Amino acid sequence: MGDMANSSIEFHPKPQQQREAPHAGGFGCTLAELRSLMELRGAEALQKIQEAYGDVGGLCRRLKTSPTEGLADNTNDLEKRRQIYGQNFIPPKQPKTFLQLVWEALQDVTLIILEVAAIVSLGLSFYAPPGEESEAKKQDGAVAMEMQPLKSAEGGEMEEREKKKANVPKKEKSVLQGKLTKLAVQIGKAGLVMSAITVIILVLYFVIETFVVDGRAWLAECTPVYVQYFVKFFIIGVTVLVVAVPEGLPLAVTISLAYSVKKMMKDNNLVRHLDACETMGNATAICSDKTGTLTTNRMTVVQSYLGDTHYKEVPAPNALTPKILDLLVHAISINSAYTTKILPPEKEGALPRQVGNKTECALLGFVLDLKRDFQPVREQIPEDKLYKVYTFNSVRKSMSTAIRMPDGGFRLFSKGASEILLKKCTNILNSNGELRGFRPRDRDDMVKKIIEPMACDGLRTICIAYRDFSAGQEPDWDDENEVVGDLTCIAVVGIEDPVRPEVPEAIRKCQRAGITVRMVTGDNINTARAIAAKCGIIQPGEDFLCLEGKEFNRRIRNEKGEIEQERLDKVWPKLRVLARSSPTDKHTLVKGIIDSTTGEQRQVVAVTGDGTNDGPALKKADVGFAMGIAGTDVAKEASDIILTDDNFTSIVKAVMWGRNVYDSISKFLQFQLTVNVVAVIVAFTGACITQDSPLKAVQMLWVNLIMDTFASLALATEPPTESLLLRKPYGRDKPLISRTMMKNILGHAVYQLTIIFTLLFVGELFFDIDSGRNAPLHSPPSEHYTIIFNTFVMMQLFNEINARKIHGERNVFDGIFSNPIFCTIVLGTFAIQIVIVQFGGKPFSCSPLSTEQWLWCLFVGVGELVWGQVIATIPTSQLKCLKEAGHGPGKDEMTDEELAEGEEEIDHAERELRRGQILWFRGLNRIQTQIRVVKAFRSSLYEGLEKPESKTSIHNFMATPEFLINDYTHNIPLIDDTDVDENEERLRAPPPPSPNQNNNAIDSGIYLTTHVTKSATSSAFSSSPGSPLHSMETSL
Repeated sequence: MGDMANSSIEFHPKPQQQREAPHAGGFGCTLAELRSLMELRGAEALQKIQEAYGDVGGLCRRLKTSPTEGLADNTNDLEKRRQIYGQNFIPPKQPKTFLQLVWEALQDVTLIILEVAAIVSLGLSFYAPPGEESEAKKQDGAVAMEMQPLKSAEGGEMEEREKKKANVPKKEKSVLQGKLTKLAVQIGKAGLVMSAITVIILVLYFVIETFVVDGRAWLAECTPVYVQYFVKFFIIGVTVLVVAVPEGLPLAVTISLAYSVKKMMKDNNLVRHLDACETMGNATAICSDKTGTLTTNRMTVVQSYLGDTHYKEVPAPNALTPKILDLLVHAISINSAYTTKILPPEKEGALPRQVGNKTECALLGFVLDLKRDFQPVREQIPEDKLYKVYTFNSVRKSMSTAIRMPDGGFRLFSKGASEILLKKCTNILNSNGELRGFRPRDRDDMVKKIIEPMACDGLRTICIAYRDFSAGQEPDWDDENEVVGDLTCIAVVGIEDPVRPEVPEAIRKCQRAGITVRMVTGDNINTARAIAAKCGIIQPGEDFLCLEGKEFNRRIRNEKGEIEQERLDKVWPKLRVLARSSPTDKHTLVKGIIDSTTGEQRQVVAVTGDGTNDGPALKKADVGFAMGIAGTDVAKEASDIILTDDNFTSIVKAVMWGRNVYDSISKFLQFQLTVNVVAVIVAFTGACITQDSPLKAVQMLWVNLIMDTFASLALATEPPTESLLLRKPYGRDKPLISRTMMKNILGHAVYQLTIIFTLLFVGELFFDIDSGRNAPLHSPPSEHYTIIFNTFVMMQLFNEINARKIHGERNVFDGIFSNPIFCTIVLGTFAIQIVIVQFGGKPFSCSPLSTEQWLWCLFVGVGELVWGQVIATIPTSQLKCLKEAGHGPGKDEMTDEELAEGEEEIDHAERELRRGQILWFRGLNRIQTQIRVVKAFRSSLYEGLEKPESKTSIHNFMATPEFLINDYTHNIPLIDDTDVDENEERLRAPPPPSPNQNNNAIDSGIYLTTHVTKSATSSAFSSSPGSPLHSMETSL
């Protein structure tokens, strides 16, 4: 609330606000009053509190609580408060009903095409001329059956996708989903053209042969028969359309995502939105927090200076003199809050738990690392035996504790900031544990050789010292400056929140994978830069930027305080560290990167966040990661994925899984489109030439089952490998079907079509069997067509192995045994195919085959693997005629959703700017009035002084606006001020600004004030409080 008092704008309360609200259950404030108070902003809220309750203390008294102690631990009181004010938790979101999920699933483009085809074909199947049963019923029944496993397929994917209300800006459709939708539409159009051509050719063939070649006339009594033929032709066309549409695509996406989600949970990624999996695979930038994500969030002693030796790591206990070690253990164990302790880990393999002050935990951990224990020391000297304690505060930056020695004397232990405590040291312990003089020159040498190198490594240095008082010389304990002096330095230690050991390698993997990692933190710039260097985010010799929040805002805002994308585009490409940043700064950065069109492709941004104020940035990001341990409920609700271990390496695993999902879908597409191309051409050619399809309806169902459900399971469950991180991100614009994939699809289609047509037209001669072409309507299944069906399935099985590789790799068996699901499905499909062919009989239109015929079918199927090697030999670069397919929206293409988002989603600071400008102008109008009054005092004020250059007109103020950008202090513990007393720090530094204040740039940590010239403010405007000029100055 502190910032509210800084507003320069006057607010006049409404008359009805003066009266006091009725009491609620014994409390002096109702729920409605609290709710309305929370909706007020800036000085208006402060004014309301002062009018209704007197001050904050008055509000607390009405609520029967304490601003320092909080609520009393009274069960009845707490229950009463819950009944009156409700529970303090975010209510869970209402889950969608099953019918809602079904309706959302039916919105998929692929399913819509199939739904229309199914409705049309089912309607036509009921038509049958008198006296004849239409074969169309059977054929159409297959088409209808083909739809059944598809309608529920998309449901799993849509179940996790949250859709907002129509009036709220929607998040852009995920990259893969957008590409798949576009590809499905393209394939649907191609299938529609093919089906239309099929119907036209069949109708023309029938009409010409019947009425031209045979010379028959159209007789009224023959009309039902002719109509039956036309209906049959139309159903064949619908069948071609259904075969052309990759109806297994939604199922493959769902299976791949669902499988990945389950496996990602083991990698500490709790996925809330399914589409976040594949989006993460396209990530080009990661904006990560520092504390707890890149670091361990455990202050630790990493360097020390003991006995004239600088240790870069924890020394071995036997390397230290027993006297030094004993003094160090006692100084740390006693001169710390006894509530601070190190507890055993909660589960095996975890780190010990730190309880209490983080700096003291680091020192106690140092004792444990030296193979000593602090607890026996504390038991020997319990807290009530401590003679005198000087607690830590931000002024002296030290803490001291005195104990009585057995000989009647006293020993004082001190610890504190090295730059302060070393000035009070007159002695230091040498390597033998003996006292040695410590002169100012020695102190300067230590600062130069020990303290400064530690500081350059981003360490916070703590000095540990002691002083002995002999018996009979008890000092004046009230004179702290005298007591804490003439100290003997035991050690200087450097502590830090260390980088997680696995993070540097994880960041190297990201950079190798083409992902730029940026650190966005509230820490100071020096600590942030040091940690970034240790993580590998910044490298020596690179051209990068490390900015603080105020400098970042200065660079991206114009003179009016508005954010300009053009200015932002000059900053973010080189920005690697954003320190002293507010949550709005993070949101501004994320929005600016996503909206930028400067690069070759649009950026896909992932963001980590743990606070409530990180919600907008997490929502805006393509993928928002919330911290599972340190994150608030609001942050988790706004996120797409929750990191259950708060570890950056889990983000890298999410990238691997995301890329694996993308590649799995591409593998499935490569396989299914090959089947689709072959099936469409075979159905089209067979219908046009032989008036029948070589593959019967039930056989088509089995083929569809192989290439849809089974192939989805087999290819969409490939485990990820490290090789996925050796390539750049595909990005938003990369096509789903690359030229290499197109080469494989068309190459294998040529092989399969050659085999199928050879068997169709000359197969009976090769195998010396009866021809199955032009067979009577109810004739038994033929060996001829059974061989075609069996060969077709064998080619698909072996091509499924080829489809495991999409980048032109030759070894298609690499890693095949790491996916037991794939092996099981291939072998299981082969076994079922044997049963269908040998025992399927008439229901499957199959005739049993001999061993020789089976071997020939297998031989042709294995030929797919050989043909795959031939295709891999052909360089893709030479095939200029091949086109890519499945492009995402270009960087200049904007969908309706994105346009709506652009209109609705305005940067938070910009939105406040519009509101703030109105109040700003009102304030300036008052200033103009006051300036007129001030002019009356000018002659007397400026007598004997040089008249300053000042801006006294409201028009001058607005014509040449200048802004002072002032830094502010975050109300969060930083690595360099964690021990500062919270109450004193809160009084000394301004609290962080509220996101609801009216000033247009308050949210991003910028205080905007009109700039009066320095000479004016330093001379004439330095008036005494209470003067009219001071009044104007206060309003300014």
